[in-house]
Amino acid sequence: MIIRELCLENFSEIPTAINKNVERIELCDNLAVGGTTPSYGVIQQAAEFISENESKTTLAVMIRPRGGNFVYNSYELKIMENDILKAIEAGAQNLAFGALTSENEIDLDAMDTLMIASQGLPVTFHMAFDEISNKKIAIDQLIELGVEKILTHGDSLDKPLNTALISELIAYADNKISIMIGGGVTSENYEDLANKVHTNFVHGTKIIKK
Repeated sequence: MIIRELCLENFSEIPTAINKNVERIELCDNLAVGGTTPSYGVIQQAAEFISENESKTTLAVMIRPRGGNFVYNSYELKIMENDILKAIEAGAQNLAFGALTSENEIDLDAMDTLMIASQGLPVTFHMAFDEISNKKIAIDQLIELGVEKILTHGDSLDKPLNTALISELIAYADNKISIMIGGGVTSENYEDLANKVHTNFVHGTKIIKK
């Protein structure tokens, strides 16, 4: 079974997504910059709506304090830590975040802090992964940190999904961590792309027909 994660930036589209029986929603704000943390109120209302409708859809929440790069200072990391706590309080069931060093490697100290704040909720390391040069080392580090999934396009978003690289990374991960494909993945092509790289997880803003 392929798990479709629909990326949404406000509450208004959630009822349609639930009616379409999407397996998972990633809730964020400000998709124009790639997504930032949504408000407490939006998270809470989304969680309540999903619960009231007895939906099997799970709710993931993006934790990202701003657009731009993924190198965060101590103030931004404190914001992310607090946002994680509030997202959990509001009803988030999964979290999506990532942090890099200025050398575009995983910021292990930052990730360790954020993982502790996550209190055991499943975590996806988002497309900051595509900025990393040595992705196999990064996979090992994310497994060690306890991250559940990696979201990747395999290349810059102005290029097609790098199915060859993603297939190689999925084989390397060896089911120790899941890899979800995103960027140009739609309701029309997600099955073909998922089968091509051998993943059960797909992500996008057009993953269902509206």
